[in-house]
Amino acid sequence: MLFLRTCRRFTALTLLSSCLTLAAHAEAARSVEHSLGEARITGQPQRIVTLYQGATDTALALGLEPVGVVESWLERPMYRYLRDRLPAGVRYLGLETQPDLEAVAGLAPDLVVGARYRHAAVYPLLSRIAPTVIADTAHDVEAMLELMGEATGREVEAQALLAEWRARVADFRCRAEARLGDAWPQRVSVVSFRGDHVRLYYDGFARSVLDQLGFLRPAGQQGSGWGIKLVSRETLPALDADAIFVFMRDDAAVAELHREWTAHPLWQSLDAVEQGRVYYVDPVIWSMGAGILAAHRLLDELYDHYELHDAVRQGEGRAC
Repeated sequence: MLFLRTCRRFTALTLLSSCLTLAAHAEAARSVEHSLGEARITGQPQRIVTLYQGATDTALALGLEPVGVVESWLERPMYRYLRDRLPAGVRYLGLETQPDLEAVAGLAPDLVVGARYRHAAVYPLLSRIAPTVIADTAHDVEAMLELMGEATGREVEAQALLAEWRARVADFRCRAEARLGDAWPQRVSVVSFRGDHVRLYYDGFARSVLDQLGFLRPAGQQGSGWGIKLVSRETLPALDADAIFVFMRDDAAVAELHREWTAHPLWQSLDAVEQGRVYYVDPVIWSMGAGILAAHRLLDELYDHYELHDAVRQGEGRAC
């Protein structure tokens, strides 16, 4: 009888413990809204998979160590500016456009992070593998930082990074106005030379950061979509702006097209060219990084191009 009473007491305690454990887990679970729905996430995820470059950049900025990432477009398998931050043994899962879902499942993640324009079609499968959050756009640095912070329970860290970024944005705008005076804000074009055409961007990572910093778009660049392809040198006037930011890959065909187009009289007559305001920038940072770490590096380049490190607030004689 004593044995039976002991067993009953043990069973009751076990059930109570299980209930308390389940209740604790239920309390810790939270709903995170994202562009394709809602994810139920328990605690602070430790095994994180990032399926686009901005998510990898953002995770590393938050001090997280993804167990799986997609490969970079250049400098494979990962952009040099991120390599030292990645944990040893991280699993590469193919490209953003075709991640290896079997390998993702094999990592037993407790959080997957993707982007709508890349992963909307495979979201139902991803969400069966693990809680999955999908960014609405791959170009909104602040939104990605807030989404990642909420999904991983690192809201405080995310807000600190946001505050640091916004302070630098305000400082840049102040210094640019002090340096350029009536010439601020500038109208700027973002251009990429390819092997058989030139791309003029209306949207994208660089364009979104430039917008936040206070730069303007030329009148003819207000269209929707990512931008346009220019296949004829007669279309060069479409690039006209106060300044042009150019990025291109290290490729013989790209170099040849660049030589041909920039030798053309229509290129030479562009305002930015005549004023010496054509800036060659890092394609990884300006186009492919798409996270808060890349945004800071892009801003570093702008400080250098505009020589703003010593600029002061106009008329006040003090640093911004």
